[in-house]
Amino acid sequence: MTRPPIRIVLADDEHLVRTALRAILSAEPDLEVVGEAATGAEAVSVVRDLGPDVVLMDVRMPQTDGIRATEQILATLDEPPRIVVVTTFENDSYVYDALRAGAAGFLLKRAEAELLVQAVRLVVRSDSLLFPSAVRALAAEHARVYPAPPAWIARLTGRESEVLRLMAAGLTNAEIARRMEVGPATVKTHVAAVLAKTGTRDRTQAAIAAYEAGFMKTR
Repeated sequence: MTRPPIRIVLADDEHLVRTALRAILSAEPDLEVVGEAATGAEAVSVVRDLGPDVVLMDVRMPQTDGIRATEQILATLDEPPRIVVVTTFENDSYVYDALRAGAAGFLLKRAEAELLVQAVRLVVRSDSLLFPSAVRALAAEHARVYPAPPAWIARLTGRESEVLRLMAAGLTNAEIARRMEVGPATVKTHVAAVLAKTGTRDRTQAAIAAYEAGFMKTR
């Protein structure tokens, strides 16, 4: 049975950027660009109307920037798409704020076409962190300092703590299962528990929470 294509919305205030992204993505049989937006406000409207699987969101746009647009989409849709921030500079504080707002990852505008396509497919699967080393670097650069460890750390079981460390390191569920010598279903259960206890939406936010809290430095 053939799976339906991954439906994508492009949000960028530069027409040439949208055109280039559309050309790359539309060349793949499993990807379909269903809409475009030139502002953050327009992106929110288009996403609500079309219900895509993925949004490639420019972080800096007029009227409403990519951060606010991400927040609005995630807050108002019951089944929001996965949002990937597209940016010029990987250490931009705007990118980190977008990740904290709920974006599933980010891409550089200069990324190779193959990397762009792989990133879209990966965030839809949502069983691995997109560019974990880049997320780790951003967390180190922009992380807030907690006066005391967050309460969620004490609520994690030993297994859940191990899963969180491996998630934040970028391992997939299958890789975590092999590392811990457990079944994939067990890993999924632990991942769900980690997200619930950390109060995060997905792996990216859980990883950021772990780095910000200094959890990755502890044993």
